[in-house]
Amino acid sequence: MRKKTGEKSAAGVGALAGAVLALAFAGIGAAGIAGAQERPPGPYDEQIGYVGMTLADLIARFGAPTEARAARGAEEWQDDVVFVYPQGDFYLHRDRVWQVGLGSVHGMRVGDQSAVAHLVLGEGAQNYGDFLVYRLQPLAGSGWPVSLRVNFSAGRIAAIFIYRPDF
Repeated sequence: MRKKTGEKSAAGVGALAGAVLALAFAGIGAAGIAGAQERPPGPYDEQIGYVGMTLADLIARFGAPTEARAARGAEEWQDDVVFVYPQGDFYLHRDRVWQVGLGSVHGMRVGDQSAVAHLVLGEGAQNYGDFLVYRLQPLAGSGWPVSLRVNFSAGRIAAIFIYRPDF
């Protein structure tokens, strides 16, 4: 992950309250993301499954990307090709997806108050100030660890990524 920006803000209590109600209505508690048994099935598992897809699988599933671009890292080996789809931004290294940038996941959306991410991820998240990292339970048979990272900027969720931390 290359972008680390943000500061916390106390504004937006209404948005936070709405998010809390949405989470409660959906039956998802603060610890709901923690383990495979507690995590509700559905699109969340699908999003975790994006990590590790081959280039051929990605194109077969979603077709041609709406955009393809380069993402430059601090070092040459960190350069990626990014395929942009409505489902997310798929970061490729060689022939595999190693990271996916998402607009929303598990009740959090880009643009929400940062407190929403703290509430959803709970105490299990590692807090680095301008971002949180949460280790996810990988899907059975995937063979690699998967993490969720939520970046903050100006007290709001600026970016959400599911990725392989061992990359």
